[in-house]
Amino acid sequence: MNVVVVSCNHHKAGVQLRERLAFSNADMLQRAYHQWRIVHPESELVVLSTCNRVEIYAADEQDVEVVSFDDITQFISQFHNVPTDEFVDSLLAQSGVDAVSHLFQVACSIDSMVLGEPQIVNQVKEAYRIAQEHDACGPLTNVLFQHALKVSAQVRTETGLADGRVSIASVAVGDFGKSIFSRFDNKTVLVIGAGEMAEETLTYLQSEGACRIVVANRNRDRAERLASQFRGEAVDYASLDDWLIKADVIVSTTGSSEILISKERFAIARARSNRHPVFILDLAAPRDFDPAVATVDDNVFLYDIDALEATCNRNRMARKAEVQKAMVIIANQTQAFMQEIYHRATGPVIHRLREHWHDISRGELDRLFRKLPTLDDPQRQAIEATIQRIVNKLLHPPLEALRDEAKTGTPEGLLHAIRRLFFFGEK
Repeated sequence: MNVVVVSCNHHKAGVQLRERLAFSNADMLQRAYHQWRIVHPESELVVLSTCNRVEIYAADEQDVEVVSFDDITQFISQFHNVPTDEFVDSLLAQSGVDAVSHLFQVACSIDSMVLGEPQIVNQVKEAYRIAQEHDACGPLTNVLFQHALKVSAQVRTETGLADGRVSIASVAVGDFGKSIFSRFDNKTVLVIGAGEMAEETLTYLQSEGACRIVVANRNRDRAERLASQFRGEAVDYASLDDWLIKADVIVSTTGSSEILISKERFAIARARSNRHPVFILDLAAPRDFDPAVATVDDNVFLYDIDALEATCNRNRMARKAEVQKAMVIIANQTQAFMQEIYHRATGPVIHRLREHWHDISRGELDRLFRKLPTLDDPQRQAIEATIQRIVNKLLHPPLEALRDEAKTGTPEGLLHAIRRLFFFGEK
């Protein structure tokens, strides 16, 4: 059994590289799962692509490695048409117990820029659901991701990891936004996009007093639904430039595949404004705003996902004790999960080994009884019981060795040896 994860996340890669490697919409994910299945039909797959990480989990229940790190990097390269040497040094590759622990840390938000953010577990759950929809999951990924969600719930319940500002939106508003504006009740908030991140950001902005809210989205119905939740106003997407002029706070979360607001477009809007301070929070992946927008004038304050990292690191330090508690839970649950997986691997071999030896003993007993037809039933039963005890005693050492090794680590080497010694005839 084998689990491999290849991760391009905020720790080793910048936002521009993640944008190039992201699976940012449903069509891309559909194509990715289809192309993967053509090349690796025996492998299970889950793709986790968010605003600050791109991760591919591949798994198989074969005795030999079916998918390797190189297989995954080659797939990423071919799918996105990006040479491997442009991104391979920014990847984190792990397998086996390390890959399992990594997923548990991701689901518990130990590995997030904003420590303890609740959004990531929903993203893990959604990634798993989409993989199931595309028939990409199997026995190993099913139990792996289900276990990860359980570990996440346990960490939320038993630690204070999620106390305080724990999401990207809350840190962005509470730390960055309030460093620019002392109040929000007199500000016009423009939200571009109408998804989950937009809703979460509006929740925090409204808690800080924001009441003048306008929502622009290509899908007018979705804009109206989001605006109604916050007593705001849905506006025509075609009027976006007019609202770029008026807005004091701009939150953009569309995830468009191309830059939405170029420096030139924003500069035209600013030329028609009074150049009042404007706080722009670009939470899209890929980004919506050209980074050069920040240079249009001194009253433009643009922040993207990567800009949050320093604040998030301070958050991490403040919660060091809670991280340690969470890591103990993750370590224990990783060990429990691996023992369960190893037990699944050893079970069929133990069953077959018992059947093999008992078939041999049954055959020899039948041959003996044919040679000694005068034996009565008590004598036959006594002989059968003796043979059974001999078989059980001979089976005991290899079976105990399998169980012991499964408790402490992967039993694959011992499984291979037992197959060769007893019935598989491997060379």
